[in-house]
Amino acid sequence: MAALKGLLKKGLGEMDFNTGGGLINWFPGHMAAATRAIRNRLKLADLVIEVRDARIPLSSINVNLQPHLSAKRRVIALNKKDLANPNIMHKWVKYFETSKQDCIPINAHSKSSVTKLLELVEVKLKEAISKEPTLLVMVVGVPNVGKSCLINSIHQIAHSRFPVQEKMKRATVGPLPGVTQDIAGFKIANKPSIYVLDTPGVLVPSISDIETGLKLALAGSVKDSVVGEERIAQYFLAVLNTRGTPFHWKHLNNRRVDGIANEAEENHRYDLKNLKQRRGQPNRSDLVYVEDIVLGVHRALYSTLAEFEGNVEDEGDLENLIDLQFGALQKALKIPHKASEARLMVSKKFLTLFRAGKLGPFILDDVPGVKPV
Repeated sequence: MAALKGLLKKGLGEMDFNTGGGLINWFPGHMAAATRAIRNRLKLADLVIEVRDARIPLSSINVNLQPHLSAKRRVIALNKKDLANPNIMHKWVKYFETSKQDCIPINAHSKSSVTKLLELVEVKLKEAISKEPTLLVMVVGVPNVGKSCLINSIHQIAHSRFPVQEKMKRATVGPLPGVTQDIAGFKIANKPSIYVLDTPGVLVPSISDIETGLKLALAGSVKDSVVGEERIAQYFLAVLNTRGTPFHWKHLNNRRVDGIANEAEENHRYDLKNLKQRRGQPNRSDLVYVEDIVLGVHRALYSTLAEFEGNVEDEGDLENLIDLQFGALQKALKIPHKASEARLMVSKKFLTLFRAGKLGPFILDDVPGVKPV
């Protein structure tokens, strides 16, 4: 991993995640105000659900809030488990259990998954329920880890369990970090009354470790425009190469889609900019189109790494390999050779595929004390 660290210092070392106006400045004013509000409300909370991104279980913590959270009943919800490597996830669960910390991987879009989280919360609140008529549960986390989606799912489940008179409210959900900017409360149960508070995602004002900042950017907790899509894509490629991940895609090199011919790109309803359908429901041909793009990306990264004669542990060699891979990805993603911003376009589409889980499940953080595979 020495080459990766060297590349970070060389190509990305001038970056500084801070609040003072440096090259990377990401701590909007509303986040500073929200941090103060969260600290005040934490004093009243009976339990805290700390939502983290399952792909970065440590990098997605809020360092400034940890001293306050550690003094509370807390459940760590590793959200987006569907995007995380299940072979590594169980090691993270064991790590938190060893640290005597309640932890549960979840998918905030899944009713059954959120129900299991609520069952754990109820177990943790049993002692408090016998003492207090009204209980407060807070949901906290950095931007874009899925807090608002979780709040909505909790509210839907509660609404079906406990009849309420008032109109059901929903948290504001957005695709960009920092969308939820108010602290809103939702009553989810009666006898005892249990309220869940949604809080804005708050990123620490200063990220001293560049790689942590890049992991947050890769996962979408920092806006791409703040760091730059090319930097983020370069970092992700460096991670894939130093881990040898493309070698696991070797079997895809000869894989073919049975019985389906790939139609021209304009015949499909998927927009590769965000992997959303342009209109209507997907048909088998649409799905094959996306799969064909993904297979092309897998093959491009595998072939360039397999044929590379350099050493990925050498900083210069790794940088050269990544340059080659940008060219291979341009072909795989069907980006015109004469495009003036081809590298930027490659980066955007490559990141979209990763964030949508199309490239496979990943966990970017290494489990402390466990040798990386």
